[in-house]
Amino acid sequence: MASLEQGNQQSRKNVELSIHENRLVSMEQHQDPKGDDFNYAKRGQWLRAAILGANDGLVSVASLMMGIGAVKREVMAMILAGFAGLVAGACSMAIGEFVSVYTQRDIEVAQMKRDKRNNSTVGDDEDEQLPNPFQAAIASAFAFAVGAVVPLLAAAFIREHKVRLGMVIAASSLTLLVFGWVGAALGRTPVVRSAVRVLVGGWMAMAVTFGLTKLIGSTGL
Repeated sequence: MASLEQGNQQSRKNVELSIHENRLVSMEQHQDPKGDDFNYAKRGQWLRAAILGANDGLVSVASLMMGIGAVKREVMAMILAGFAGLVAGACSMAIGEFVSVYTQRDIEVAQMKRDKRNNSTVGDDEDEQLPNPFQAAIASAFAFAVGAVVPLLAAAFIREHKVRLGMVIAASSLTLLVFGWVGAALGRTPVVRSAVRVLVGGWMAMAVTFGLTKLIGSTGL
């Protein structure tokens, strides 16, 4: 009986060592960004936030400036509207991301406490993996501002009204293509499809804002 019990214990140890080695190999494969088994879904989490913030800043401010440009010819009116959109949008993104990530953190902390009560082992590495709401808020605000500054710079030094609108569209379109290309390249997705999708979405937002503002301004509502 003692010999059989020792054999069972040795067998369990061998199984545990095998599982541990398999986990280490899997982690090493996921940590290698150049390998075929790299987990691009994890990269997509921060990539989505960065691209979304920059794209949102660009499209929001460019559309706002196009809407003001539809009824106002003065360059200062467009610049002030764009700057207000930059500040308001960056604050909104930061607050929204802070609340969202903090809620996620509270959920994960509560789950860790339940695991501890159930005598489950919770390592220090899990504490380190908790999301930081302050970092997320700052990153979102910065990404929004980076995108929003593009149409502002495009229109800042041009006095001619139609040329200014054209420069806003051209600069925004080029930057949207870059955003789409970068997101596709880092996420290993089709480049052309991603870039065209981002570009068409930005065009639609600018066109709708310009058209509706022009319509309302011309009717005197």
